[in-house]
Amino acid sequence: MEHERARTPAPVGEPEVPGCVPLAVVVVDDRGVISHWSTGARRLFGPARAEAVGRPAIELMPVFGAFGDRGWEAGLRGDTAGHATTGRASRGAGPGGPGCDVLWWAYPLVGPGSGRLLVLATGTDALGATEEDARHVVPGTARHTELSGSARLAAGLPEILPSMSPQESARVVSQVLELGYPVLELNRQERVPVTPDWGVPRRSGRHVRARGAADGAHAAVAPDGAATPGEDTAAPDLEHAAVRERLEFLNEVSGRIGSSLDLARTIEEVSAAVVPRFTDVAGTYLREQVVAGEGFPDGVPDTSTVWHRVALEHTDAPGRWDDVVPVGETMTFPAETPFFRCMTTGEPVLVPHIDEAMGHAIASQFEKRDIRPLITDRSMLVVPLMARRVVLGFMILLRHRGRAEFNDMDRVTGAELAARAGLVLDNARMYTHQENVADTLQDSMLPRIAPRMPGCDTATRYLPGTRLGRVGGDWFDTIRLPGSRTALVVGDVMGHGLNSAAMMGQLRTAVQTMAGLDLEPAQLLRNLDDLAQRLGDTHLATCQYAVYDPIGSRLRIANAGHIPPVLVRAADGRSELLDLPTGAPIGVGGVAFETAEFAVESGDRLVMCTDGLVEVRGQDIGAGLAALCESAAHPAASMDDACDTIIRTLATATATERGGRRDDVALLMTRLNGVGGRDVAVHDLAADHRAPGRARALVREQLARWGAPGVTDTAELLVSELVTNAVRHARTARVELRLVRTDALLCEVFDEDPAPPRLLGPEPEADAGRGLHVVGQLAGRWGTSPTARGKTVWCETALERP
Repeated sequence: MEHERARTPAPVGEPEVPGCVPLAVVVVDDRGVISHWSTGARRLFGPARAEAVGRPAIELMPVFGAFGDRGWEAGLRGDTAGHATTGRASRGAGPGGPGCDVLWWAYPLVGPGSGRLLVLATGTDALGATEEDARHVVPGTARHTELSGSARLAAGLPEILPSMSPQESARVVSQVLELGYPVLELNRQERVPVTPDWGVPRRSGRHVRARGAADGAHAAVAPDGAATPGEDTAAPDLEHAAVRERLEFLNEVSGRIGSSLDLARTIEEVSAAVVPRFTDVAGTYLREQVVAGEGFPDGVPDTSTVWHRVALEHTDAPGRWDDVVPVGETMTFPAETPFFRCMTTGEPVLVPHIDEAMGHAIASQFEKRDIRPLITDRSMLVVPLMARRVVLGFMILLRHRGRAEFNDMDRVTGAELAARAGLVLDNARMYTHQENVADTLQDSMLPRIAPRMPGCDTATRYLPGTRLGRVGGDWFDTIRLPGSRTALVVGDVMGHGLNSAAMMGQLRTAVQTMAGLDLEPAQLLRNLDDLAQRLGDTHLATCQYAVYDPIGSRLRIANAGHIPPVLVRAADGRSELLDLPTGAPIGVGGVAFETAEFAVESGDRLVMCTDGLVEVRGQDIGAGLAALCESAAHPAASMDDACDTIIRTLATATATERGGRRDDVALLMTRLNGVGGRDVAVHDLAADHRAPGRARALVREQLARWGAPGVTDTAELLVSELVTNAVRHARTARVELRLVRTDALLCEVFDEDPAPPRLLGPEPEADAGRGLHVVGQLAGRWGTSPTARGKTVWCETALERP
C-alpha cells in the first residue's frame, strides 16, 4: 500500500511520532524485472505503469550514486539473503521532475509468486527533515516488533478477507511484525469483499487516511490529522478507485450469473454472487407466473400478488432463518412495508438503519411470524428484479450491525446489480416458458398407448434429442383394427424442432385415419407418400407399419426407409433382425412398397425403434443394430424393464459417443401373446330367413360355455341385427359368424357383398332401417372392413372374464 506508516524523527528526549508519507511501491521478480509499479512510483520516477511493468528495474529507477551501493544492487538482483536493506541516493532530473534525494527500503518477499523483492522509496523533501534525520526514518512495520494495535489489526483482517479465521489473522500479523518486512500471501480463491463504505467523499485528511487503502492514493497526512498539500489530489484518486472497484464487482457478478438457462440455478448464482461480498443476507422473491414458467406477468403488483421465496443466502448461523422465512414459501406483502414500495415503484428502497421502532412497524404487518430479531439493528436495501419495465421479483439485502450501513452509492450499485440479474432471470423465465410449451406440444402429439391390446402387450419410451428442442419428428403408435388385430407404427421425420414436430403430427394423423380403412401395409405407405408429396417436398420421413393378427399368428410389415425391427423368439430367446424390403423414405415419391409376412408364436417380442437409438455419427449403423439385438434378447421381468434395459444400454452409449444425445429416440416393444383357439368360435350359416334365429342360438350356447351369461341378451340382439342385415341386403349365399373372446366380446359377420352397409335415417312409420342404429347404441365399438371376398361387419361389447 502507498500510505506506509513511518517513524519520523523527533527532538531529543521526545518520543518518535508515527506519520504518513507518500511512497513509491515497486515489486521486482527474480529476473530483476518489474512486476508491480504503483502510482507513487510513477510520480517519483516518471514512467507510467504500462511502460514500467515488464522492464528491468535498474533502467527505470535512475538513482545516481545508488548503483555503487552494494545493498541497492543486491536488492535489485534479488540476492539480499533474506535481509532487509535500506539506503539513500540521489535521483537526477528526468521525467519525474527535477532531481532530488531519494530514501529507499528493499525487502525480500517470502511466499508463493514470482515477486522476490519489494522496494519502497520516497523523496526526502516530503519528510521535511535533514539528511541526518532522514536516515532514521523507516516504515513502521520494519522496526516496530511490538505494536500496540496488533490485536486490533488481527481482528480487522477477517473483515477484509471473509474466509480468514481469527487464528490465521493473528499468525499473519505476528509474522509481519516479527520478520520486520511485509509477507505477501495470495489465495486465488479468496473473494475480497467490496469496501464497506464505498464512495469516498472529499473529507478531512483523517477520513482519507482511515479509508484510503486503494492503489493510487498519495495523500500525505500529518500526525495531528491536518490535511497536507497532497490531500486535494488524494480524494479524487480514492473516488476513482472506489468507482473502479464497484465496476469490477459488477463485471464479476455479470460473469458469474447466467451460466445456465435453468431458472433454479440462475437464482442460486445471483444469491451466491452478492453474499458475503456486498451483503450479509440476500432473500430472493419471484412472482408466481415467473416460477411457474407461464407467460410474462402483466400489471403492477398489489397486495394480492403472490410471491415465492425462491432463495435465501446468509452468513448467519445455520438454521436461524429457516423456521421464520423458509425457502419455497408463498406469501403476499402488506402495503405499508419497504418491500411493497419497491415492487410497486420499481425503484430501490434504502433503509440505512432499522431501529427497534421501525423493526416493530415492519414486523407488525406480517401475521403468524415475528421477523423483528432478523431485521432489527441492521441496514436494509430492497432492489427490484425487472425486465422490460415489469417487476419479476425483488431482493432483500441486509447488512449486520458490525458492517458499514448501505449508502446512496450502494443503492446505485444494488440497482445495477438487480437490473443485470433481472435480465438473466427473464431469459431463464422465457426458456422455462418455452420448455413448458414444448412439453405441452409433446404430450399432445405423443399417443396415450394402453399397455394391453387384444392379443398383445406394449411398452414404449420416448427421449427428446435436446433440451432446447424437446419435441422432434420421432413418433410411435398402436391402433386397434377389426378382427382383434393391432397396427404397430414407428416413424421419424428428418430434422429437429417444431417444424419437424408439426410434420410428424400430420403424418401420424394420416396413418391413424388410413389404418381405420384397414388397408394393406404397403398400400397405406403408398397413400402416405402421396400425402407427403401434396404437403410439400421440404420434409422426408421414414416409417414402418406392421399389422399383427393374434388369431392367425401372422405379422405383416411394410417399410419406408426405416431401420429393421428386431424379433425375439420366445422358444429359445434368440433375436434377429427381420429381413424387410428397405423401401424409400416417405416424401420421395414414385417408389413402390412391399409387404412382408412372418409367422410368429405366442410370447415372441417385436422391438421397433428410430435410428437415434442405434446410430452414432462416424460409425457403421450395423454395430448399433447388433447391439440392439443383443440388448433386446436379455431376459426381463416385465416389458418396462426390458425397455429400460435397451435404453440404458444403447441410449447412454450413443449419447456418450456423441458428446450428448442430439437425436430423438422412440422405442415401441410389443409382446405377441396371440388369441388361443378355445377363445374363437366360427359358424357357417345359410343366408336365409332362419339365419338370425340360428345365430342367436349359437351365441347363447357359446357364451354359456365361456361362462359369460351376463352379456347374452345384448350379444344375441347385436348378432341378430348384423346377420339380418347381411341376409336382407348382401348378395350372398352364405354368411359366416365368428365370435372372439379377449378383453371384450367381438362379433363378426362375413358376407360376399363388398358394398359397405349404410347408416340411414328411417322415417318414424318405417318398419326397417333401424338395425345399425340399434347396433350403434348397444355396442361399445362397431364398424366395417373390406376383405378379399367381400366385407366384414363387426361390433364389440364389454365382457367380464371369470
